[in-house]
Amino acid sequence: MATVREVVLPHHKKEDGTWNVKIRVTHNRKSTYIDTQHYVGAKQLKKDFRIKDQFILDLIYPLLIEYRTKISELGSKLTFYNCKTLAHYLLSGGQVRAEDINIIEFGREQIKELRLADRNGSADDMRRVVNSLVDFFKTDQIPITHIRAGFLAEYESFLTAPRMMTRINQGKPATRKVKGLGKTGLHNHMRDLRILFNDVCDFYNDEDMEILVVKHNPFKKHKIGKPAKNSKAKLNIKQVRKIMTCEVPQGSRIELARDLAMLSFYLCGMNAADLYRLPPANLMLTKTRFNYNRKKTMTRREDEAFMSVNIPDAAVPLIKKYAGTLQNRYSTPHALDQAIFMGMAGLRKITRIKDLDFYDLRHAFGDIARNVLYFDKDDVAEALNHVNYANKVTDIYLERSWEIIDLIQYSMIEFLINNRLLRRYKQISIPA
Repeated sequence: MATVREVVLPHHKKEDGTWNVKIRVTHNRKSTYIDTQHYVGAKQLKKDFRIKDQFILDLIYPLLIEYRTKISELGSKLTFYNCKTLAHYLLSGGQVRAEDINIIEFGREQIKELRLADRNGSADDMRRVVNSLVDFFKTDQIPITHIRAGFLAEYESFLTAPRMMTRINQGKPATRKVKGLGKTGLHNHMRDLRILFNDVCDFYNDEDMEILVVKHNPFKKHKIGKPAKNSKAKLNIKQVRKIMTCEVPQGSRIELARDLAMLSFYLCGMNAADLYRLPPANLMLTKTRFNYNRKKTMTRREDEAFMSVNIPDAAVPLIKKYAGTLQNRYSTPHALDQAIFMGMAGLRKITRIKDLDFYDLRHAFGDIARNVLYFDKDDVAEALNHVNYANKVTDIYLERSWEIIDLIQYSMIEFLINNRLLRRYKQISIPA
């Protein structure tokens, strides 16, 4: 059952001391709000913020009747709406036109939902798409009908060319020159635009009900190019040692970048977002293993990207230094990423390793495990937590064991610290 009623939201007080009267649309125990042109002051409200001014109530009443009538006319079709699509239906007078759908407004709502779901990486990708669309059209009022095949070709040319870009930095607009996107960057950006376009179609279209608000699909004609193959050289063990032993300014972002890169390497290429979530050291070090769900893929995998990693002696000093403290130093994983990014720039100069990035250590772990230590590719993928066990038929018949991962980790650290090259085809025993 869907309901509509007039409300005032106490926390939406304007600077002039008034509140906008909103229509709350509730359906399936969820609510959304429609703004009206009416405003009320404190004297027009009861203590519980219900409206007591009869004049305002009389003005709102016909709109409530109109909305309730529209809901009744839907009949059984109401089950195919959620509170947001129902609100759009009511606002449009019972009909939504494609030219009335603003892809920027929709995209910004998607970004909010991704943030609430703690999917900050996806939210950042969507934000880049929304911002660049505004840059291209020079307005934030962009109907979905403007996203056509012809536009996509022009848009790609725009993205690959150098341009000036203005963004808000610490509350002030800052303009800088940016390079055009490369092949991989362009592929990822256009892929994310396609995701946004498809989200709009999924939201407004209902093929079962033969409702097609957005009837065109520009991505049928305009094919997204493939990403460039990664030709970047992997770090070798000497370079990893150089990172591990290099002298850096104490308390600097360079020290942070070096330490977390090495901690990632010791813990089988753990991502920065997962390092950010490490529990305090006094809790973590009470056990010999650390169990976690990889944040990047936990919501997309049936096994929730579960991982169990042994805590080696080499990692203990860094765990004591950083575990449980990063959440206090940085407000979000994104803020930590920014600090690491700036620290890596200094680390590149100190080590003289060209194009060194934080995740090069994760890539190096996988590359050395496969091509130097000769571990099977599937075992390396498991150590990097790339395998979705819920979707692998073979693993239904196998009990999951962490011994192979422990073996890879132990062999890697022995090679790094003691220059002891243990190969997979030889018998390796891990000290108890």
